[in-house]
Amino acid sequence: MVAANVLKLRGGGGGLLLSCRSRGGIGGGGGGPLLSSSCFSLSCYSRGVVGNWNGVGMLMVRGSLSLSPSISLHSKTASAPASRRVFAFHNVADSSSVTETSSSSSSSSSNVNDDPVMIKDAANTLDIRVGHILRAWRHAEADSLYVEEVDVGEPQPRLICSGLVKYIPLEHLQDKKVIVLSNLKPRNMRGIKSYGMLMAASDASHENVELLVPPEDSLLGERVWFGSADEKEDLPDAATPNQIQKKKIWELVQPHLKTDASCVAALGTHFMRTSAGVVICRSLKNANIS
Repeated sequence: MVAANVLKLRGGGGGLLLSCRSRGGIGGGGGGPLLSSSCFSLSCYSRGVVGNWNGVGMLMVRGSLSLSPSISLHSKTASAPASRRVFAFHNVADSSSVTETSSSSSSSSSNVNDDPVMIKDAANTLDIRVGHILRAWRHAEADSLYVEEVDVGEPQPRLICSGLVKYIPLEHLQDKKVIVLSNLKPRNMRGIKSYGMLMAASDASHENVELLVPPEDSLLGERVWFGSADEKEDLPDAATPNQIQKKKIWELVQPHLKTDASCVAALGTHFMRTSAGVVICRSLKNANIS
């Protein structure tokens, strides 16, 4: 069964033009042009076919579709693969009314948020590292913020601002190993630019917050990954901060990060780990991670 988006054109006056940018074309069942005029064009960027089926003009394409003003007309047809979108045009000489309805489609972008493979792949482009807090102090201009100087294995330590004042005593931050998300875009936080985020677990009410803790023998600056111990070799390059922001990678991944019943940090069924073992929090079970 073909899952389809369907465009239905009704009304009087006007016209419709379709242009095809790749193999395929536009034609009628008898080989003549099916559509003409210059109201707007529907462009397909992959293989496509236009023909007639029971008196209804049919456009079948595979790939992205866009509407743009232009004039183009083809009369040849080509076969289309079975996996396709189908657009049905009723009263094709007319474009004064255009509606679109959608049925389920394997290409639906809404499925991305539920695809565990894609989520894991995205998570492993996050540059999550083992860090060491060299020192921490209260932010002079923000009562809710700490400022931490964190070594993540780079030539210079990073300054990171964290909203942890309500949850963690300052002395519990000093000289601690932590987990740092380091490829977010820097943010100005009340006059101090913050270059990353300390990752922490919190309960549902957000009344209790605990920092994630790497194994004691973890290497400073080592990248953290999600999966089995032997998957470290397949870890992809980290995305750039611009890619993280543009593709909303953190927004995609974060809702799936939790601790399990043993307080181990995980992405679904995939543990967060370093070469020395799994990442944990002290006591929060089944807690959200951010």
